[in-house]
Amino acid sequence: MSDLLDLKGRVAMVTGAGQGVGRQVALDLAAHNAGAVIVNDFFPERAEAVAEEIRSDGGKAVPVSFDVTDHQAVLAGVAAAVDGSGPVDILVNNAGNAGPEHSISDARPFWETGPEEWAPWIGSNFFGVLNCARAVVPEMVSRGYGRIVTVISDAGRVGEPNLVVYSGAKAGAAGFTRGLAKAVGRHGVTANCVALSAMRTPASEPLLGDPEMVHKMLRSYVIKRLGEPSDASAMAVFLASDAASWITGQTYPVNGGYAFAQ
Repeated sequence: MSDLLDLKGRVAMVTGAGQGVGRQVALDLAAHNAGAVIVNDFFPERAEAVAEEIRSDGGKAVPVSFDVTDHQAVLAGVAAAVDGSGPVDILVNNAGNAGPEHSISDARPFWETGPEEWAPWIGSNFFGVLNCARAVVPEMVSRGYGRIVTVISDAGRVGEPNLVVYSGAKAGAAGFTRGLAKAVGRHGVTANCVALSAMRTPASEPLLGDPEMVHKMLRSYVIKRLGEPSDASAMAVFLASDAASWITGQTYPVNGGYAFAQ
């Protein structure tokens, strides 16, 4: 039986892939015949651990550690990884939150913060997307093929009062993706977003330890459960595949019905 999501040996890179949603995306891309998966994480040991999972299952993986907010580090890291894998055909911008060691539970009211607190949110969720796209898009355009999938949040679609700067940064990433889609579509490159709501990941663990709080939170969800990394990964793999070749500039909510698309 043919695989509708067969990636046909193409090379993928996933940022923030050392755990949670990014890890699952990396594993699933490999499972759907990616020729190689470049596994990025800020922490080298995380990147190597996920790369080893892929290798142990028969796939090819190249771990690479860089901070997505550092433009020069991204360029250098991608160049080094490509030497071991070939040019990037598929980019999944997954790195987010406010840096590698920051939990969304750390957020404070906007009016109690200033530029020093805003910078990590904007850096990871907006500039990180720009940096990684800048590193791979020229080669995609020259070869006439590419898939860019950016993981955002429903905070960027509907706003969250306790995550105001995060909401703005994710909305910015979505707007950038729409503009990029119009710029590169004629070159065979698509760009789309996956918008997530409450997911069960290591980053969200501090928020999910209180069953009563989770119960109250799920009142806002049509499907009465938290999202799993596999829910997000399924959409990311679809958008990375040729099954989505006529889809670009879109944002797809994967959110249990928390907020509907218009």
